[in-house]
Amino acid sequence: MSFFKRLKDKFAKSEREQDELLQQDETVQDEDDHKKLNEADTSLKSQDNSPSIDDEFDDGLISIEEFEELESQKIGAKFREGLEKSRENFQNQLNNLLAHYRKVDEDFFEALEEMLIQADVGFNTVMELVDELRLEAKRRNITETEDLREAIVEKIVEIYQQDDDQSEAMNIEDGRLNVILMVGVNGVGKTTTIGKLAHRYQLQGKKVMLAAGDTFRAGAIQQLEVWGERVGVDVVRQGEGSDPAAVMYDAINAAKNKGVDILICDTAGRLQNKQNLMNELEKVKRVISRSIPEAPHEVLLCLDATTGQNALAQAKAFKEVTNVTGIVLTKLDGTAKGGIVLAIRNELHIPVKYVGLGEKMDDLQPFNAESYVYGLFADMIEQNVPESNDDDSENEA
Repeated sequence: MSFFKRLKDKFAKSEREQDELLQQDETVQDEDDHKKLNEADTSLKSQDNSPSIDDEFDDGLISIEEFEELESQKIGAKFREGLEKSRENFQNQLNNLLAHYRKVDEDFFEALEEMLIQADVGFNTVMELVDELRLEAKRRNITETEDLREAIVEKIVEIYQQDDDQSEAMNIEDGRLNVILMVGVNGVGKTTTIGKLAHRYQLQGKKVMLAAGDTFRAGAIQQLEVWGERVGVDVVRQGEGSDPAAVMYDAINAAKNKGVDILICDTAGRLQNKQNLMNELEKVKRVISRSIPEAPHEVLLCLDATTGQNALAQAKAFKEVTNVTGIVLTKLDGTAKGGIVLAIRNELHIPVKYVGLGEKMDDLQPFNAESYVYGLFADMIEQNVPESNDDDSENEA
């Protein structure tokens, strides 16, 4: 089975079915408008009583295979909608490139390198990808650029998945207090991500608590409290300008006393003075580890996808300061250059664990390489896979 056909079978649905799936999602309101947030909170607690995919599976109405297929299709619809800008950019540029260069030669590969670099894929990653494609073209004796279309997309997935030791799964275990430390500069959507992550874990039946450790930025504590009220979780806080490590100490004690499953800790977003930031984060981690030796279990770095290569520079800086275990790439729906995902993963060897695909409550999605590639190339994949069930498509390389 061809790579395109496998992705289409796994994710693709008709436009009508995709719209129906996406209409089930709750819309996040303006977080600065308390009235709207309270109304949204009421709406969240009185959701439609119609059975969900999970309910149907729990009640034995659908099989595990049907459940997994429906979940894949819903995720595919999410990534397709969220990556619309990047998809249009990628597909248009690639189609133009393949139309302009009909023969596989060095001019074509140089043009492909330039296109991918402009898409924020990153220089080192682009060189590796194009070298792989050169070898693939020789191995399969490909002379027409159109015949490389599918190989280009498949190699993107292979590059992301090549390091088996870098897992996209979160280090969350039952029966313990799991501590997640959130880091990132101001303005990347860190507080919003914390709220959405708390909501996500609540839906999984976890008891969640938030720690307002960003005591430096004006309004940061209040903003986190608004999210805490909205999703219905406790927020441990002290006064503005207080010691963040003291907040973490109080939060861990409170979480233990209340039987909390997951404690999500906000931190200051200063990067102007890396030494001060390092000292502050080290103190916070030391206090957490003193109470829970193996904690924090995850250190998630929030990056704004719309900032392109600047996000890569931030990731490098934070990696020097603290042991980042995963990336949350926010605002991926707002950029036409979705290649930054590959650059982060391949050049920093840090897995992207979540991506922000919009403003809705469940638009924070676990990252998956195949879902991401389908979101980037969905139209191209569907156009190049016939609708018939003939076995001819199975014979593609």
